[in-house]
Amino acid sequence: MKQSLFTIIENTPLTRDVMQMVLSGDTSAITTPGQFVNIQLEGKFLRRPISVCDYDENTLTIIYKVVGKGTAQMQAMKSGETLDILTGLGNGYNVNRAGDAPVLIGGGVGVPPMYNLAKKLIGMGKKVSVILGFNTESEIFYENEFKALGCDVTVTTVDGSYGVKGFVTDALPDSYTYFFTCGPEPMLKAVHKATTTSGQMSFEERMGCGFGACMGCSCKTLTGYKRICKEGPVMRKEEIAWN
Repeated sequence: MKQSLFTIIENTPLTRDVMQMVLSGDTSAITTPGQFVNIQLEGKFLRRPISVCDYDENTLTIIYKVVGKGTAQMQAMKSGETLDILTGLGNGYNVNRAGDAPVLIGGGVGVPPMYNLAKKLIGMGKKVSVILGFNTESEIFYENEFKALGCDVTVTTVDGSYGVKGFVTDALPDSYTYFFTCGPEPMLKAVHKATTTSGQMSFEERMGCGFGACMGCSCKTLTGYKRICKEGPVMRKEEIAWN
């Protein structure tokens, strides 16, 4: 974990309520796809955990949905403003388990961490399929970005306004070696049931500190209690205990 100041390069809308923020700063603590950052906002007691969409040696890209006062405050920020950010949080995805033809499944704001993961897997020579799930066409983002990486991309919409009508589980390929996923819990539960291989699932939970000290995000698994911010947010399919 590392705490440092980041400068906003751009803060632009992708859809009506989804924003992309690109920042410059020290990203050396970010080492694995699926990790997250924790952002301090002026006047707010708790930091805001946001998944990492992409990063390189000098820049960090995050995508966030405007759902409350904190994210609305972020939406209003301009280029040149700075943010105090904790980086290198969470365990991230283990790409060594992927096999030759993994499928990546992202739902809504669970899509962003799939992007850097896809980039890493493509770089390893994997044949990557990506399923992006949204409610309707106006909510879709990053389809073209995944295609530009060389992924086989399928988009699903619940209302059928674009792509495959239905849920991400309706678009699973006939064969794949492993799966990686991130999204709302009902989607994760459906993916858990529908998939035929092992895989890794990234969970969300309310957090206090974001680095394992407060124990506020602990959840029960088949292998004992784990902290979403520390031993997670990524868990193996085989260790998840659904309520």
